[in-house]
Amino acid sequence: MEKKVILTKKAPSPIGPYSQAILIDGTLYCSGQIAINASTGKQITGDVEQEMTQVMKNIGYVLEEAGMDYGDIIKTGIFLKDMNDFSKINDIYATFFTSDFPARETVEVSRLPKDASVEISVVARK
Repeated sequence: MEKKVILTKKAPSPIGPYSQAILIDGTLYCSGQIAINASTGKQITGDVEQEMTQVMKNIGYVLEEAGMDYGDIIKTGIFLKDMNDFSKINDIYATFFTSDFPARETVEVSRLPKDASVEISVVARK
């Protein structure tokens, strides 16, 4: 069993004692991403669609560092501050997948790190 820590400067650095992702036996386990733009260090707030787009881009950067892409995602976990944003989130999410959609759960939570509106974690496999 080979365990490899995945870290890219294109996605935000972890804000706690965890890794952006761990690759083990060909499966990538990505920590939750929120809408922080790594190049500016600024968090996107106030527009859930812009937040969602940045979250998905951050996930893409981590996947890229591991030699994968969105088509390799097999499972996503979406955490929303407000379930009323579900359709907006879903519309953005759908632009990143065209077929063979990942398994997914979407849950409303009372609070997310840095008071983000959305956080997403994924599992991917080549």
